[in-house]
Amino acid sequence: MRKILFGVIITLIILFTFKYCGSKKEEQIILRENSALIQKQLKNVSKLVVTEGHFSEVFTYENSKRIFADLLEAEKKAIVVVNADVTVAYDLSKIEYNIDETTKTLQILSIPKEEIKISPDLEYYDIQADYLNPFEADDYNNIKEIVKKSLMKKIEASDLKSNAENRLLSELSKLYILTNSLGWTLEYNQAPVESLESLDRLKL
Repeated sequence: MRKILFGVIITLIILFTFKYCGSKKEEQIILRENSALIQKQLKNVSKLVVTEGHFSEVFTYENSKRIFADLLEAEKKAIVVVNADVTVAYDLSKIEYNIDETTKTLQILSIPKEEIKISPDLEYYDIQADYLNPFEADDYNNIKEIVKKSLMKKIEASDLKSNAENRLLSELSKLYILTNSLGWTLEYNQAPVESLESLDRLKL
C-alpha cells in the first residue's frame, strides 16, 4: 500500500513539474511574441511625421552708409517678395526606448525635437543702389537672415507646430493602444501613461 501511495505521489509531483514547466515555457513564448509585436509597432511608427505650411510676405530692405567723412549718405533698398514652404517634422526613427519583459513595460526614454525646414523663394523688385553703396553678397545674406527670423516668428504664432505635435501624439497613441491590449504598460519620462487623454498632457 505504501509503495502504491509513494508511486502516486511521485507521479503527481512529476505531472505538476511538467505542467509548471510547460506553463512557464508557454508564458515565455507569449512574452517574446508580445515583445516582438511591440517592436514591430515601434518600427511601423518610426517614420517622419510631417506637417506642411505656406507663408507669404513682402519686405522692404533698406541700407545706408555715411561716406566722405559723413558728408554724404549712400542708400540702397529693394522690395522683397517671399513665398516660403515650411515643414515641421518628427523623425520617429530617433525615438529612444526600452522594452522590459520582466515588468511588461514599454519605456519611451526620449522623443526627438521637431525639425523645422524653411524653403523660401525670394523675388527682388525695385532694387535701388548708389554707385558708392552697391548691392553685395552680404546684403542678400542679410535679407535671407531677416526673412528666416520673420518666418520663424510667424511659424511660432501659427498652429503649424501644434498640428505637428497632434500628429505625433496620434502615432504615440498607437503604442498605447497596443501595449494596453496586451496587458503591458507604456511609460514616458518614468511615468505610466494611463489613458489616451493623458497623452495630450505629456510635455514633449
